[in-house]
Amino acid sequence: MALPALHALDHALATAVAAVGPSVVHVARGHGGGTGIVWSPDLVISSSFHTPDRTEVGIPDATGDGELEHREATVIGRDPGTDLAVLRVAGGGLTPAVFRELETLGVGNLALAIGRPGRSARASLRAIGVLGPALETPHHGKLDRYIESDRQIPRGFAGGPLIDPDGKVIGMNTRTLIRGADLAVPTVTLRRVVDELVAHGGIRRGYLGVGAYPAALTGALAQLAGTDEGALIASLEDAGPGAVAGLYVGDIIIAVAGTPVTGPDTLRAALASRPGEEVELALIRGGAKLSLKVTLGSRA
Repeated sequence: MALPALHALDHALATAVAAVGPSVVHVARGHGGGTGIVWSPDLVISSSFHTPDRTEVGIPDATGDGELEHREATVIGRDPGTDLAVLRVAGGGLTPAVFRELETLGVGNLALAIGRPGRSARASLRAIGVLGPALETPHHGKLDRYIESDRQIPRGFAGGPLIDPDGKVIGMNTRTLIRGADLAVPTVTLRRVVDELVAHGGIRRGYLGVGAYPAALTGALAQLAGTDEGALIASLEDAGPGAVAGLYVGDIIIAVAGTPVTGPDTLRAALASRPGEEVELALIRGGAKLSLKVTLGSRA
């Protein structure tokens, strides 16, 4: 005889899938099918990597008989850095999912990956395998928390939700953001990125308007700088933020707002999350160390 606790868990998981089902849509992707999550009455979020600019979404029938209502959808913004695309769906009237924050989420908690690669919603039981701090992705996006479930998500589930046993969305599943890791982009990141994509069509990133090369510092210069690496300014954009602030070709940037700069990549990363901000640069010029305040530009 099955234990009462097993019956209760069985019922809870089935109820969770039923709760989120109306908010999980089919997204047409060439020869295959994928999944999206209803964000608002006329917006769906899905995987940027898999989703074409113009596509069709299949919305579950309110009767629950397995039929889908097919509508045209257009991507209004995408962010490869978080593998997120926002689609506007013709006609509106969609059922938004319920999202949850992560304060009480822990490693070992049960979760379900939900997909709709065909007509029916599908579920894959898993546990939260890794729950880590903020992380910069290879495409210069930012995950405010790192969430990885304990095994690979099935094909067609990318862009769909990872839900808790109450049917609330923990994050959006992605298979392509970091090689070898099946992640969920957390709710806090989704809110931030969706707002940017709806408002601007892309993620605004800070920029300095410079071309840079790696710089190796040696001897007294390294001792003065407190580091043996930096970013050498090789070119300046006319009337760009760097030129306006007084940067010169030949300057070596060693820090942005206290964040060490070891070359062009770390310079770009330090600037990206600060669009429009006034920051202080630490740099080496003519054998002397100095600081310079600059208001960064902003572009998507």
